[in-house]
Amino acid sequence: MPIARPVAPVALEGFELRVLHLPLVSPFTTSFGTETVREVIVVRALTAEGEGWGEIVTQQSPLYSSEYTYGAWDVAQRFLIPALLDRQTVAAEDVAATLEPFVGHRMVKAGLELAVLDAALRAEGRPLGEYLGAVRDRIPSGVSVGIQRDPAALVDAVGGYLDEGYVRIKIKIKPGRDIGDTAAVRDAFGDITLQVDANSAYTLADADTLAELDRFDLLLIEQPLQEDDLVDHAALAAHLRTPVCLDESITSRKTAADALALGAASVINIKAGRVGGYLEAVAIHDLCHGAGIPVWCGGMLETGIGRAANAALAALPGFTLPGDVSASSRFFTRDIVTEPITLEEGHVRVPDGAGLGVQIDPVALDDVTVERVELRR
Repeated sequence: MPIARPVAPVALEGFELRVLHLPLVSPFTTSFGTETVREVIVVRALTAEGEGWGEIVTQQSPLYSSEYTYGAWDVAQRFLIPALLDRQTVAAEDVAATLEPFVGHRMVKAGLELAVLDAALRAEGRPLGEYLGAVRDRIPSGVSVGIQRDPAALVDAVGGYLDEGYVRIKIKIKPGRDIGDTAAVRDAFGDITLQVDANSAYTLADADTLAELDRFDLLLIEQPLQEDDLVDHAALAAHLRTPVCLDESITSRKTAADALALGAASVINIKAGRVGGYLEAVAIHDLCHGAGIPVWCGGMLETGIGRAANAALAALPGFTLPGDVSASSRFFTRDIVTEPITLEEGHVRVPDGAGLGVQIDPVALDDVTVERVELRR
């Protein structure tokens, strides 16, 4: 399902980058560490037609992936932005090709592409969802629950999110905090839609432990093994009844096709930052949709910029499982957009304004900015 109508090229005049520190409402713990502050980079594309916003979803340290904030900060200024500014005009659909000679740095490329795309769509008065191929105006919302101090605290946290109306619960697991935590949630809440996320914390030697999760009737187990272990994931998938979903392993349409061919996954988590942009994310969606493989939209603790873009992406027809597009208040007491994403009867509305369909709150943005730079042609 290719993009129906491309956007017109824009005349790039420059980019503004900001490093933000947004305090989290509560610590968020996964198998690779705990965050109390979300460090992230936002991008403003400056064009003759107007401005556009994007988000580089790296984290402070290279733990989820090899990318991290100040690596992204450097490569954007030193290589990627100059390559884009070398062109008099650029179409959003050409950003990926322009930046392709630079190896990796997909999250940076995704943020720059989104900023250009937002500027172009705002200039034409077109919503991002319409451009990507959205078929819904609202999407079911799931929530990701970090590892808590003990199973009882986890049950309390999950209960709170269920009371708020979230339609799917995802709990983070790691060795020693897997079977007991999952059992506690299942016992407390019965047949809720429940999945677990290992963030690559296991090896194939743990197959029998992971097979114990089969008794909990989970929607899926996400990324149990290391990101480059496609063959081992295929072996594990054959050992489990629970569907295996890949996250970190899926970095492009090519890796998604390889994973499906090997039988390494029967569900795919699509994160635009991880795969290099929303257009590549659409290509992965199209591949999976054509193959009858369910996909869902993962999250990276985005601000209102990335959250709005994810809502638009998750409204495509192949996103048949609830994703991680939760309300802004799940992570932040104050977002950087004037109308943060909210939960309405377990769903999130897809913004219908031009471009991302959100407006930046300049005071909130300035309050959480710790570093800023502007690069002009």
